[in-house]
Amino acid sequence: MVTAYDATFAHLVDEAGAEMILVGDSLGMVIQGHDSTLPVTMEHMVYHTQAVVRGSRRAFIVGDLPFMSYQASVEDAVRNGGRLLAEGGCQAVKLEGGVRMVPAVEAMVGAGIPVMGHLGLTPQSVNVFGGFRVQARSNGARERLLEDAKALEAAGCFGIVLETIPMELAREVTQALQIPTIGIGAGAACDGQVLVCYDYLGLFEDFQPRFVKRFANLAEAVRSATGAYVKEVKARTFPTEDHSFD
Repeated sequence: MVTAYDATFAHLVDEAGAEMILVGDSLGMVIQGHDSTLPVTMEHMVYHTQAVVRGSRRAFIVGDLPFMSYQASVEDAVRNGGRLLAEGGCQAVKLEGGVRMVPAVEAMVGAGIPVMGHLGLTPQSVNVFGGFRVQARSNGARERLLEDAKALEAAGCFGIVLETIPMELAREVTQALQIPTIGIGAGAACDGQVLVCYDYLGLFEDFQPRFVKRFANLAEAVRSATGAYVKEVKARTFPTEDHSFD
């Protein structure tokens, strides 16, 4: 699973074999430059989901429900989940939270909206957590997370993202569920993994979590190419006749 936000990257990761693409509300940080995901709106998510859907051909597309699009009421959850499918064109939605989200999950699934859960470090609750840090370290917190996972499965979630939790807990949750788990900062015992394409490509340099592996350094490639372009324009060596029309 790869997180992407536009048609170009969706096309590339789809061609490279990504089986699922998440249109994450992390676009608030990666694309919009905010320090959290909280300012992202439904309009933003619909827009970016449409772009990703247009760029992909094969991958299963999951769209994030942004902050306060589903927390206030079950009606909000169903309406906004349906909007992301109908207007955005994705095949499923993702929401954060455990037991307290069960009524919303049940209602959306009952309305024909496939739902993926998200437990552990849930970025929309960053102010409650006091920052981006590992979750569920205590025995009580571990038990609550396992309870949350089982409740989401029973409510109808088809999968759950486990973010920034101890590896052993991720293994325990994965073994306890019949639905797949997708890890991010949760170790290799999950059924799948998700990373933001800007992170593993080395494009987003402001924030690099410990769990991210950079498979390329495209930020430097972009700087180098842009610098070469600027230099040639100022030296009037670009464009040449080969790049001009008669």
